[in-house]
Amino acid sequence: MGFHFGFIVALLCLGVVGSRHASMPAELYWKSVFPNTPMPKSLQDLLRPVNKNNFVKLKDDIEISAGGGYLQNYGNPNAEFKSANHDWKSGSHLISTASLFFFESDLHPGRLMKLLEFTRTENEATFLPRAVADSMPFSSNKFSDILKLFSMGPKSVGSKVMKQNIENCERESVGGEDKYCATSLESLIDHSVSRLGKKMHVLSTEVEKETKVEKFTIGKGMKKIGEKEIVCHKLKYPYAVFLCHSLDKTDVYKVPLIGSDGTKVKAIAVCHKDTSTWNPRHLAFLVLKVKPGSVPICHFLAKETIVWVPN
Repeated sequence: MGFHFGFIVALLCLGVVGSRHASMPAELYWKSVFPNTPMPKSLQDLLRPVNKNNFVKLKDDIEISAGGGYLQNYGNPNAEFKSANHDWKSGSHLISTASLFFFESDLHPGRLMKLLEFTRTENEATFLPRAVADSMPFSSNKFSDILKLFSMGPKSVGSKVMKQNIENCERESVGGEDKYCATSLESLIDHSVSRLGKKMHVLSTEVEKETKVEKFTIGKGMKKIGEKEIVCHKLKYPYAVFLCHSLDKTDVYKVPLIGSDGTKVKAIAVCHKDTSTWNPRHLAFLVLKVKPGSVPICHFLAKETIVWVPN
């Protein structure tokens, strides 16, 4: 990526390295806030010394979904939930075979599901230190500056993905939703603590090993772990950005899964009990053939997604 890395170096010298009041390294900040809570591996993997490798190029074959993602964008009335890769309305192969959404009654031992969330990684972008991230433009009205910073053309697929995700961060909240976008690990921590306090579990889906299989069976030992939570989805962006939100009347489950090759997954599933304020064209209603507010709708969370649940 041809971004202006000199700009980042200057920020580091001014805001991090050269200051007597330099920000605490992200990992130490975590330990200072959660001394008895281990950091999930999915977050540990996003910590890296700051250099040009912190940024990833959004590839031209990256999927663009109208509204910026079907798991984060419940309330955008203009979202049509289609993409260059899949025509949801016509009933693509993906929709007809994958368990993107399901009913709460499907969560029982022995249930077979086809899941794509555990066989792919959205992107490998890592966190920036808060001082650097806070100095980076991140808004629709500064999008031209963002494109210049990363040397991206306005018509490139990557720029369209970035714009969608920024707009998703700026959209109005759906009924009962508390929404926030975190551009650093420190801001992710601060937001969650401000909502739930410091006594909480921090969870993510854990996959035993890399696998390409998509067929999983629910094992024994499923457990409901909370009804009040914050879910943080990692967005497609050149550095790590999370869209965090909580929705009223939502249940969180730990679900043991076993892949067709024997791979074990400690999965996190979320069930939304009230979908009455969702976009009626949301993909979940198309897949399950139900109307908003009629039944609880569930989905598994991707490996990069973080869930904060109070003790």
